[in-house]
Amino acid sequence: MTTAERHPLKARRVQFSFDETPLYWLRDDPFSTHMINGIHMLLPEGELWFCRVYNQALPLVTDEHLRADVEGFIRQEAVHSRAHSKAQIYLEQHGLQLDDYLGKVNWLFKTFLGEKPLGLNALDRKAFKKHWLILRVGLIATIEHFTGVLGQWAMDNTSWEETGDASMVDLFKWHLAEEVEHRTVAFDLFEHLCRTQLGFYAGRQVLMAIVFPLFVYFLVEGGRTLYRQDADPAIRKHGSSSIPRILQELERVGNATKNVPTFSFLVKATLRWVSPSFNPIDEGDTQQALDYLARSPAAQAASVH
Repeated sequence: MTTAERHPLKARRVQFSFDETPLYWLRDDPFSTHMINGIHMLLPEGELWFCRVYNQALPLVTDEHLRADVEGFIRQEAVHSRAHSKAQIYLEQHGLQLDDYLGKVNWLFKTFLGEKPLGLNALDRKAFKKHWLILRVGLIATIEHFTGVLGQWAMDNTSWEETGDASMVDLFKWHLAEEVEHRTVAFDLFEHLCRTQLGFYAGRQVLMAIVFPLFVYFLVEGGRTLYRQDADPAIRKHGSSSIPRILQELERVGNATKNVPTFSFLVKATLRWVSPSFNPIDEGDTQQALDYLARSPAAQAASVH
């Protein structure tokens, strides 16, 4: 985190209740609701994976300010995971089955991106362990580019407050505000651990080539998992749609309702990553995020306790 933006990253111990939250928490917009609700299934295990990787990386951090940022990042991500785990219960209470999708997520983070990916024993060797750790740090930096730009999108968004359930809106906006707040940490850590700037730049591009299709797949599949279980045939049909068709519908609905980012928004954000001068500090407004956190009902309640 740059000096101009530096402030302590603290975990806000928020609590949410979804007892009164309808399944379609974005009124009259089941497509966007299911697409966004799919995030609840992806994030808990993913963010715990962030924490595991970063705890392993901490001994390699030689800059005290960066170490403090990484520790704050870990604490925030752990709270994010717990909050979205509670939202999974909300989905199950509405009769939705999550096990198949959660199985894919667990495979991704525990097997494919775990300590021994696909059981490769070569990673028992110290040198390979370090390289694998730094590669995963880089994957997190790449993923955090998307969480950061989506966070700024949420800070700029006004449609959720107009049509959305207050508790669910606050969950997402609190979380995404913290993504804006800590948006430089993963990038800074990956840069800190890379030996050369050339290796850092080339590595960033290779990792984006891996992350972007995986991110799109899991985003779409989360939505399709919930579409397939919808009682309305007009919505249920999206559960069998191809990825391109879902992305086309995402573009249409996003432009029409402003309730979801469009696919073109994600593509433009990806293209900005390609620039050698890219830095996530330019991708968001920290003060705007802090202003939301100062008025977030859940964050305010957490600050009292």
